[in-house]
Amino acid sequence: MSDLKVAENIVASVHYTGTLPDTGEVFDTSEGRDPLKFLVGHRQMIPGFEEELMGAVVGERREFTLSPERAYGEPIEELIAEFPKSEFAQLEKSGVTIEVGMQLVAQTIQGPAPFFVKAVSDEFITADFNHALAGKSLTFSVEVVELQEASEEELAHGHAHGPGGVEH
Repeated sequence: MSDLKVAENIVASVHYTGTLPDTGEVFDTSEGRDPLKFLVGHRQMIPGFEEELMGAVVGERREFTLSPERAYGEPIEELIAEFPKSEFAQLEKSGVTIEVGMQLVAQTIQGPAPFFVKAVSDEFITADFNHALAGKSLTFSVEVVELQEASEEELAHGHAHGPGGVEH
């Protein structure tokens, strides 16, 4: 039996379920999939997720709730913008009716940027580029299924390799 614990530069494999504490709605889970594999301490996970797992051993299960500051942060007002509805004419011509709550993707100089439609008027569409979970507390149930020392290659690349790891 290994005496490894979740710590910086350890590759951790975990099964998890994330729920919204106010509704109990599951927003993400590894159930039915490979465990999530990540290199601890390399900013692959939201800050509180790693902090809460520090020191955990294989087989250990932890449950915790993260405030927005330890998860995806509070919504940023500057990430909400109005666009002329005419900019969405091509989408509407293809038969799509743009409605509040829809997720769309804008093509930007930095690449694709997903956003949620916050409001629709006759002339404008209000887009919210904040993360869908910004401003929300998140509850996680996490089980550590495997821990291993990171390889030199994983450390150099800054992420875990193999099934469930980040591919680059």
